[in-house]
Amino acid sequence: MRTRDTGSGHTGFKNELGTFTVRPLDPLTDAELLHRWVTDPKAAFWMMQDAKLQDVEREYMRIAADEHHHACLGLHDGEPAFLMEWYDPAHRELVGLYEPEPGDVGMHFLVAPTDTPLHGFTRSVITAVMAHLFDDPATRRVVVEPDVSNKAVHALNEAVGFVPAREIDKPEKRALLSFCTREQFTAATGVGA
Repeated sequence: MRTRDTGSGHTGFKNELGTFTVRPLDPLTDAELLHRWVTDPKAAFWMMQDAKLQDVEREYMRIAADEHHHACLGLHDGEPAFLMEWYDPAHRELVGLYEPEPGDVGMHFLVAPTDTPLHGFTRSVITAVMAHLFDDPATRRVVVEPDVSNKAVHALNEAVGFVPAREIDKPEKRALLSFCTREQFTAATGVGA
């Protein structure tokens, strides 16, 4: 079920685990929180394990200044719980690695580490991220390029409608290029139906 969060102006996603919303990320005030998240051992695929606080500030200031790359802090019942990034694959990340189509949006997400995991939480987060992206009528297809060895995220991607296309070589990893249309997302999740 989708709900409009009139307090922040962002569309939210609500299910039995609570309400998931996003807010703009502030590279300076959110850097300490993000630093804890991206350097946690469970965030190995984020590839910032050795980052210093200043590195995180610098990276998210760079993203904030980039017209083709964006980041938001995700909230679960009003508390910071995940990070989402989206980018224009015609200009970032996948340039020259596939032929982008109009309406393609690249996406990354990271769930905050926790000592008290909630069953189904990560699936709720990726569903909320996808719902947020498809809330923009210009988004026709979401593109992801996770590490080929990240089997857990492949299963999550499949659960929300992604279909693998092929493996590609990026400078930092061998990745599984996958796509999800609005129709595939709705068919897989019932969101937007």
